[in-house]
Amino acid sequence: MPPPPFTRGGLVLADSTLRQTVRVSVGGRRIRLRFSNAYGGTDLVITQVRVALPGGGRAGAASIVAGTSRAAAFRGRPFAVIPAGAQVVSDPLDFPLGTGANVTVTVYLADGQDASGGITSHPGSRTTSWLLAGNHLDDSERTPVTPVDHWYFLSGVEVWLGAASAAVVMLGDSLTDGRGSTTNGNDRLPDQLFARLRGRPQRRPRSRPPSRIAVLNQGLGGNRVLRDGLGPSALARFDRDVPAVSGVRWLVVFEGVNDIGTADAAKAAQQQVAADLVFAYEQIVARAHAAGIRVYGATLTPFGGNEPYDDPDGHREAARQAVNEWIRAGRGFDAVIDFDRAARDPRCPRRLRPVFDTGDHLHLNPAGYRALASAVPPGLFRRERLAPGRR
Repeated sequence: MPPPPFTRGGLVLADSTLRQTVRVSVGGRRIRLRFSNAYGGTDLVITQVRVALPGGGRAGAASIVAGTSRAAAFRGRPFAVIPAGAQVVSDPLDFPLGTGANVTVTVYLADGQDASGGITSHPGSRTTSWLLAGNHLDDSERTPVTPVDHWYFLSGVEVWLGAASAAVVMLGDSLTDGRGSTTNGNDRLPDQLFARLRGRPQRRPRSRPPSRIAVLNQGLGGNRVLRDGLGPSALARFDRDVPAVSGVRWLVVFEGVNDIGTADAAKAAQQQVAADLVFAYEQIVARAHAAGIRVYGATLTPFGGNEPYDDPDGHREAARQAVNEWIRAGRGFDAVIDFDRAARDPRCPRRLRPVFDTGDHLHLNPAGYRALASAVPPGLFRRERLAPGRR
């Protein structure tokens, strides 16, 4: 088998085709694509792009359904040059998608990108992408291919829906990103929240909920609220990942466990990180309200027994409890979602329920993420629940 169509040290993805599938939560007849070069050190040239239905409708499919491939354009041109640190959106494309459908985006990169300055990617995709040497944009079947559980450059697929729709963003770390979920199974926490909202009975027509609610996953594995680590901090990426996203009306903040877990375990250090997290949450709320977005705070789930987060003196657990007490007191967020209560073991509340634990005592399995989704009151997402200042 030939080597993968990329190199680690020089050009990345040069003269290669990258096939990726993503899932839209709500369907529609027109879409547009977002591509990002946020972390690239040089220009990124997108040579050509095709959109198609994946083989069998499956996430992570290497094949596409023959006859469904459509060309995307950028101001009528087949290519786009994205400067370092920037992003582009494609022209709108007539491409009907059903609710919860998977869609394949195939990109041909003639020149690749110099990796010395970094590239923009998402290693926690929990969805298989496929790399092919050469230009194979419209091939419905192609071998050999190189599978990789990674997303590159594609930062979003937007569906045009109009005023009858709205979106909720979930801002978080690996627990939102989906660690512990099934690869190509679409059973992360945001996926399961979408399934819950989609299946809820409409018992109160007068509350006028938007007819379709998109759930957007802005989770980043290893992310922290306060400081950069595996990617920029939540405070640093907030403007790009929340108010700049189309149609956002609500925000769920489920993040902070990595700040606690990576800070020094000493009592004073943990008291400081708990206080800093409260301040950061208040900042997020203020910035979201300024954009007319309502903000819901989720309590932090247990990590008892996890290495290296669970310290023997319990100072990190005390910090988690202090943060959760502040969230539950309702002093900052517009509403509270108690994920801690949904996930903790009643016999040992500092630990996850064993049936939800992946084994590392920090991340949840699909059943655990389903329990978290079930803890979200659907009534939080009614049309009249807008943040102060919303017009």
